[in-house]
Amino acid sequence: MNPLGYRVITGMAALGLATGLSAQTPARWLEFLDRGAVAVPAQDGGVLVSWRLLATDAPGTEFDVYRDGEKLNARPLTGATNLVDKAGSPRATYVVKTRVQGKDVATSAPAPVWAGGRLSLPLQPPAGGTTPAGEAYSYTAGEASVADLDGDGRYEFILKWDPTNAKDNAFGGYTGEVYLDAYQLDGRRMWRINLGPNIRAGAHYTQFQVYDYDGDGRAELAVRTSDGTVDGTGQVLGDAKADWRESDGERPTRDRTGAKVLANGSMVATMQGRIVKGPEFLTMFDGLTGKALASAPYWPARDPRTDAPTEAQMKEVWDDGYANRSDRYLAGTAYLDGERPSIVMARGYYGRTTLAAWDWRDGKLTRRWTFDSAEGDQRAFGGQGNHQLSVADVDGDGRDEIIYGAMTVDDNGKGLWTSGLLHGDAMAVGDLDPTRPGLERFGAHEVPQRNGGIGSAMLDAKTGQVLWSTPAEKDTGRGVAADIDPRHAGSEAWASNSDVLYTAQGKPVDGVKRPREMSFVTWWDGDELRELFDRNRINKWDWTAGTSRTLLEAAGAVQSNGTKNTPIVQADLLGDWREEVVWRSEDSRFLYVYTTPHPTERRLPTLMHDAQYRVAVAWQNTAYNQPPYPSFELGVGMKEPPVPRINTRRLQR
Repeated sequence: MNPLGYRVITGMAALGLATGLSAQTPARWLEFLDRGAVAVPAQDGGVLVSWRLLATDAPGTEFDVYRDGEKLNARPLTGATNLVDKAGSPRATYVVKTRVQGKDVATSAPAPVWAGGRLSLPLQPPAGGTTPAGEAYSYTAGEASVADLDGDGRYEFILKWDPTNAKDNAFGGYTGEVYLDAYQLDGRRMWRINLGPNIRAGAHYTQFQVYDYDGDGRAELAVRTSDGTVDGTGQVLGDAKADWRESDGERPTRDRTGAKVLANGSMVATMQGRIVKGPEFLTMFDGLTGKALASAPYWPARDPRTDAPTEAQMKEVWDDGYANRSDRYLAGTAYLDGERPSIVMARGYYGRTTLAAWDWRDGKLTRRWTFDSAEGDQRAFGGQGNHQLSVADVDGDGRDEIIYGAMTVDDNGKGLWTSGLLHGDAMAVGDLDPTRPGLERFGAHEVPQRNGGIGSAMLDAKTGQVLWSTPAEKDTGRGVAADIDPRHAGSEAWASNSDVLYTAQGKPVDGVKRPREMSFVTWWDGDELRELFDRNRINKWDWTAGTSRTLLEAAGAVQSNGTKNTPIVQADLLGDWREEVVWRSEDSRFLYVYTTPHPTERRLPTLMHDAQYRVAVAWQNTAYNQPPYPSFELGVGMKEPPVPRINTRRLQR
């Protein structure tokens, strides 16, 4: 038993492998999960029943599957955790029984067959409104996260509602308020949080994290708040009457994006709707009720000189004085001590770059460390950030680092390495090249004019060494890495600066151009190759013809984030190790949760019991969403994955 009185189970006993970590390495706290049984019409007829293998399952764990009380398998199932019931009907209900040492030890929740192969989860859009400038707006379902909010071993959805007048930071104008809703899988709304008028709406403003930070078996929500935020119980934070939005005016700017050029050639930014004053907080909310539990001043605060900075002060502080670069926020979750998760909240990445790590322990929010590129020997780390971050143990010491675009912050809050490749829009971190030790980081870069002409690059994630790169003359906006071709070891990589598809080792794949899909990738069909996400489709790469073919077209579903072309959320939510993909309906009144109809012969524990993958699902909603990657190679020819040292715990009632 651990000090909190919870059952501690360590290791991936079902695989019986060595971890490669010291016995003194602490076990990471991860959520308890149930069996997650799900049933959908199978691709080739009948019903596919799928369920989780847990990293904590005992060696030799077996399973039996029942349809409407009738056992379907003659002998206990010891292989992949799915079964095709050829005689199954759309009206059937399935349960999965877990067997250990010949005895039934657990029975899954009943799994009715999903009609049309998807779960349609009803939503409750907020009412629209009108800005102080008289502009009407409505709401669209935005990014989502998943977590167990009530401690029952099943995931809930935490959905962000974006107003239709959400703004990029470069542009002035009022926006509507941002809402966060929690929904159970049956569509019941648990709570709604209104971030209020003093939190601007847009991809770079409203990053939120949902995770069980204190180990009580239920997840909490962490997000930046201000005066007028309303929690899930209706309580207002701060001054309910405060309105810190600028009503009008202009500020000088050197950034042409969204700026107006005056007759004298100078540039100004419209200030209407921007927020450059007022309090900011990091607030922890209870996952079960949405109640605000504690708040702390957001670090770093806005620099007071952003009210009317000189040119020199703009460079020293945030590079602008109109809440553009100073209001670029990122967020993540990381195991900085190797055992318990911490919140990471960040501000800035084009110039000054700051991160703060926070712990939620025993009802208290405390700051673990801060990182600031404007201080001392950290100055080389400024300007390297992406529109997203990643989290992984890049140096193999059992503790997580923050891969912040083209640089990395160590688990202790000190800079680990900086590559000098500068800002980018897309990034992947994982065991992308299994022919070399450790993890790799592949990314696209936006300013080749200042980084030596590099448009995309593969780096050693431990040292930042450039392993190989591709040239560019202008912004490389997208890039992705995934094992899509079984003829080459590891993940192929491609980016928008070239038509070339590269091996993990940087060699062009002869005879084909890269896929046109460059946003998300997903494990969907029965093999270990990853598939391609494109709008409302999942496509399979044909490596011999150099084309993709559609495996799934989600009728009535639409992608999120415009040209960034992403799902609402993607993760291993249910069933075996393959991923579920979640879209919204065109009218934002439903979430459509799709799970694979394809059987597989590969037996793997749920990806959510790999800590790197799990925290990647937590930060996936941040700014320009990126797909999650596990800590091990998952691809054709893969080795058996290492055993994670994890603790699972269930809320004691």
